[in-house]
Amino acid sequence: MQEKLYFYYTNDLHSNFDQWPRVAGFMKDSISSRKARGEEYWLVDIGDHMDRVHPISEAFMGKANVQLMNDLNYDIATIGNNEGITLSHDDLFHLYDDAEFDVVCTNIDTTDNGNPLWLKRSVKTTSVSGVKVGFIGLTAPFNDYYHLLEWHVSPIFEILDNYVSILKQQTDIIILLSHLGISEDQAIARRYKEIDLIIGGHTHHLLRTGEAVNNTLITAAGKHCSFVGEAILTWDHSLKKLVKKEAYATEITNYPKDLATAQSVQLLQDAADRSLGYTIVHADRPIEVKWFQHTKIMQELTNTLRRFTNTDIAMLNSGLLLDQLPAGNITYQDVHRICPHPINPVTVDLSGSELMEVIRASFTKEFMELKLKGFGFRGEVLGRMIFSGIQVDTDYHKNGEEFVKRVSLPNGKPLEANEIYKVATADTFTFGRLLPEIARSESKKYILPEFLRDLLAETLRKNFL
Repeated sequence: MQEKLYFYYTNDLHSNFDQWPRVAGFMKDSISSRKARGEEYWLVDIGDHMDRVHPISEAFMGKANVQLMNDLNYDIATIGNNEGITLSHDDLFHLYDDAEFDVVCTNIDTTDNGNPLWLKRSVKTTSVSGVKVGFIGLTAPFNDYYHLLEWHVSPIFEILDNYVSILKQQTDIIILLSHLGISEDQAIARRYKEIDLIIGGHTHHLLRTGEAVNNTLITAAGKHCSFVGEAILTWDHSLKKLVKKEAYATEITNYPKDLATAQSVQLLQDAADRSLGYTIVHADRPIEVKWFQHTKIMQELTNTLRRFTNTDIAMLNSGLLLDQLPAGNITYQDVHRICPHPINPVTVDLSGSELMEVIRASFTKEFMELKLKGFGFRGEVLGRMIFSGIQVDTDYHKNGEEFVKRVSLPNGKPLEANEIYKVATADTFTFGRLLPEIARSESKKYILPEFLRDLLAETLRKNFL
């Protein structure tokens, strides 16, 4: 006798709630089919369901996401970096208090007074016919952030060595819910033949029909739930082993919306509007935002960052602010709308020569017009860099491109090539190759849980009355 076990999954929704009613419609239809046939199924999420870029997640600190997952009767979820490092310690500690599903994250612990009750190391379940399935969950180890929030994420292979061995003795099938990324998933599959299925996320990769690595099937469904995933494992009861593994990612961008879920999302949006609608300041005139020009609001925000971090110099890109602010009452909802990024302040130590390279790079056309996607940035283009604590004088080449002529300190003296300066900026620039001198710095100090929009609210209160 052979039996098919079905696993439906979502990953990296990032609070794209416009798509969620379609997810609900697909899941309800699929589960209805499974129930009609008496087939076993599980509904799982791989993390980054929440993203504070959306006002619903901002207003409820992720608890509305949990409510929506409860409504669809999810069985198991793991946490992503957006749940893990964009919430304060207490908000994450209590995020899943009302979850009606299991939360499994095998490699995270608090560093203070014990783990929350919802946090499980592994989850074991048994089908009606007696097939034992074990789940492990892993999240990406951003410990530079986690440690500041009183959490610790343990090394991946150290955890897997222990728990794979345990589950191999206790279950028939091992499934890893991995918010690690495709490269790590492939490395795990090469090392642990005991893992039957890896359902992945984090790097937003799409595997339409899965990828087989040794004995393991890897699958993932991209980002924003444009696709929903399904894995099918066929168990042979006579042979007592899996005889087939399948994975499919189905595009649902045109799938009919579940109307009850759409109504729930709208009610949450209405509640979020009320929650975030309190006034920050009353402005007598509109506040201009321009991505490629110097503006008062960006200068004052950069000044606020320098004071907040007590650094020599601060620098922020104008593309952080997405829209103008009208005259009249400016609410926190307005602040969130124009600065939705989950971006934290960071400080780094740079030599004068390194700082000059950063400044020169930031004035290139390629940098200012870069349409960045990722690293916490949710805007359109990076825009012009604004500085506090130094004076940057520029000129233009004959071809119209701007270049840096001179950089001077408040006393009029130039930067010293070998002098070390403490610089504050957006943590976006500590990743990738946008500004290599910042990314390579060994003195990064992230400041949590404050986002740049918290500093924007403070800037408006103090400078735009």
